[in-house]
Parts: sequence; C-alpha cells; structure tokens
Amino acid sequence: MRDRVALVTGGGRGIGRAVALAMGRAGASVAICARTQAQVDAVAGELDALGAPALALACDVADGAAVEALLAAVDARFGRLDVLVNNAGGSVARGALMESAPEAWWRTVEVNLRGTYLVTRAALPLLRRSAPSRIINVGSGLGHGPRPGNSAYAAAKAGVWMLTRCLAEEVWPLGIEVNEIVPGPVATDATRDTMRVGGPPPYAESERVKAPEEVAEAVLWLATRPAGGPTGQTLSLARRPL
Repeated sequence: MRDRVALVTGGGRGIGRAVALAMGRAGASVAICARTQAQVDAVAGELDALGAPALALACDVADGAAVEALLAAVDARFGRLDVLVNNAGGSVARGALMESAPEAWWRTVEVNLRGTYLVTRAALPLLRRSAPSRIINVGSGLGHGPRPGNSAYAAAKAGVWMLTRCLAEEVWPLGIEVNEIVPGPVATDATRDTMRVGGPPPYAESERVKAPEEVAEAVLWLATRPAGGPTGQTLSLARRPL
C-alpha cells in the first residue's frame, strides 16, 4: 500500500478503525470520516504514531453536500484515491415492520445504501485517475438472506450487494474493481453486550465472533490484489452459507 491513498468511511471505531490502521501499517496514506469528529481525530492520532499521513473529517455519508466536500478534501490533501472502503452503516430500526417508525426505517436505508452510493459516486473520478483502484463495500449476511425483525438493515445491505455487482460490471474497463465483504459476527461497541471474541453469537452456534482486526486483514487482502483480480464478488468471513 505504499504511495497509495485509502478512504475509510465509518472510520472512527470498530471495523472502520481497524481497517484504517491496517492500511496505515501497510504504508498507505489514510483518510477517515465519521459523524463524530473526536472519534476520527483519535484514529488519526494513532495513524500519525504509525507514521501514516492521515486526514480526519466529520461527515454524514447520507448528506450529498457533505460527501462532495469530503472527496474534495481528499483530492486537495492527497491528489489521488486508490482504495475506497464503504464501511459506514448500522441500524436504528429494529423490530417488526408493522411496528416500525418510518423515519428510523428510512434513515437506516439512507446511511447504509444511499451513503454507499453517494460516496462511491463522488469518489469515482479520483479512483479512475488512480487506476488500477479498488472499492470494497462492507455488507452483511442479512443482505443475502432474510431474518425477521431487521427489515430496514437487510433491505439496505441487499441493495449494497446488488450495487456492488452492478458497479463492477460498469467500471472494470476503467481499471476499478468492486467487491463486497461480509464480516459475520464481530465484537464492536454495538455488539459488546451480546458478543465476545472467540465465542458464538446468540443466534448461531456454528459462528465465531471475530475481532475487528480480523475483518481488516480481509479488507487489506482485497485492497492489494493484483490488477485483474476479483470483481463483483462477495468475500464472506461467516461460518454459514449466505
């Protein structure tokens, strides 16, 4: 990753933080964004300690104007972009659809799917300029198979999966490869009450809860494939069929 630039959305904690640090250790310059400036500032400090040039910006990826400003800042600071990791996501709408709040349901779709679309669209000119380049979308097993009680997140991640596949068909002639990674269960701030590293999650005895750093290793592997590597594919770290 030396002389390359990566942008990681949702880079303030959890998987995003681990990915940003893995990129920095591999020699990349790293731009990170999240809605909370203090979080990305802290990760930027960790990157600085590694000797990795860092850019930390607050950004709501569902806000088109904020996303355009984010990519303009990446261009102004680094002049290129080689790897985009669309990691920002999450759910604020759990429970039965009949009992859901429309605003929360749609906000979940906006952050996960609209955010991935907006950041990708704004990043494509920079990625094209730096080709061969990579887009890695952090998906979910819920985007590949239904489970009751999480319809907003499942619908959004299913959209990310299809967006990955459609975009891969569009941009491979430009030297841009697009793939999805499905982490499986991961111990993060959002899951710390129900999951511990090495143990099974509450919903599947066959699974093993991973640390965010394990997901980062897989993201880095995808980011460093030679030109002409996989595109339009899903790399799953789960222990069940998708």
